[in-house]
Amino acid sequence: MAFNELLLAELDEEMKKTRTTLERVPTDKMDFAPHAKSMPMGKLAPHVAQLAGFGLTILTTPEFDFSKTSTPRLPFESTAQLVRAFDEGAAKVRAALQATPDEAWKETWKLSFQGKTIFAGQRFLAYRQMFLNHLVHHRAQLGVYLRLNDKAVPATYGPSADDKMGF
Repeated sequence: MAFNELLLAELDEEMKKTRTTLERVPTDKMDFAPHAKSMPMGKLAPHVAQLAGFGLTILTTPEFDFSKTSTPRLPFESTAQLVRAFDEGAAKVRAALQATPDEAWKETWKLSFQGKTIFAGQRFLAYRQMFLNHLVHHRAQLGVYLRLNDKAVPATYGPSADDKMGF
């Protein structure tokens, strides 16, 4: 079995959980942040919606320098708009993952800014750390934002306090 086949099930699960979280982001709390150093919800939710695009970059390029390519930030127009953007990115990263041959996972992938290395390591580590773990981290932050705004928090790795599953 090819390595990407093993990773597809994980990607599909994480995309499903992230989509559900994005579906619950309220549109009337864009300025909400739990702390002065925290990103406001109006920036965090679009960031989560766009992260699949970064996964695509990792799978399809040998490197990325933030100073040479600017990715326009997704504005927060509506919850539906965030979900649409997320779905588009998730479909693209899934297709790229399906097309990634086993040998590509061992290749070096580099992230930099103005030529200064932020990350250099195997593409597998970049995919897991810079994309998938990064996505899960920010999805969890959104879960906290939902809880602090009395919105239902979706289940991720088991039921949440908002699920009534009889446990």
